[in-house]
Amino acid sequence: MRPRDDPRDAPGGDPGPGRAGGGGPDPDGARAADAIARGVRGAEPGEVPGRLCEVAVELLPVIGASVSLRSEGMPVQLSASSAQAAHLAQIQATLGDGPCQSALEDGAPVLACDLTTGRDAGRWPVFAQQATEAGVRAVYAVPLGSGAMCVGTLDLYRDRPGGLTDRQLHTARVVAGVMTVALMALPHGDEPDPDTQDGDDWLSGLATDHDDIYQAVGMIMAQLGVGADDALARLRADAFAHGRTAVDVARDVIAHRTRFDRH
Repeated sequence: MRPRDDPRDAPGGDPGPGRAGGGGPDPDGARAADAIARGVRGAEPGEVPGRLCEVAVELLPVIGASVSLRSEGMPVQLSASSAQAAHLAQIQATLGDGPCQSALEDGAPVLACDLTTGRDAGRWPVFAQQATEAGVRAVYAVPLGSGAMCVGTLDLYRDRPGGLTDRQLHTARVVAGVMTVALMALPHGDEPDPDTQDGDDWLSGLATDHDDIYQAVGMIMAQLGVGADDALARLRADAFAHGRTAVDVARDVIAHRTRFDRH
């Protein structure tokens, strides 16, 4: 593996021979395939997304990676390579804004190359501020699938401004493609994993988090007499105002520790 500060990694740098789409050999694709094979070897189905996040960090000039699933209302964080990456994913879900959300809407990669200043900082000002405070200066969101078939995003986090070369973006797409196939192949609620003792759905923990959000939204709707979109907006606003995640606030609403009153 060449060092991450190789000149070819710089934005606009020479991608070298065998670049994606060049018609010749694809050494980067082969290197990514080898790393993916090593990374997921021996993993249980539910461990694969996390392993692939770690592979993305190994292959690309980033310090963290997370994967989130598309869902009505807000994305659901599935896995991350580190606590920092998980935190960044939760920030985007709580705000309902950021490169992840834009990639879901566009069905195409969104490369926020500098969250400290300029166009990217202005496009997502609140997220940019919180991301930089968390030590992240650039975020790359790659859709899992595309268009109507986009099932989520692979989000990559970098601690310094900069873009991805064509070769690096190609590698990110390869990892995202394998991630998409892995997610589609995982067992769902009506397909219990025979290797688990209790037969629980592999998404049971995520489903619990999301159910908490929906239950809290329903309670806020009743408390304020508003629709679901407004209730979710109030939930997110309260989480942001207090520096918490939407899931944390939702659990407080369910436990009657937090109540939303009409003003």
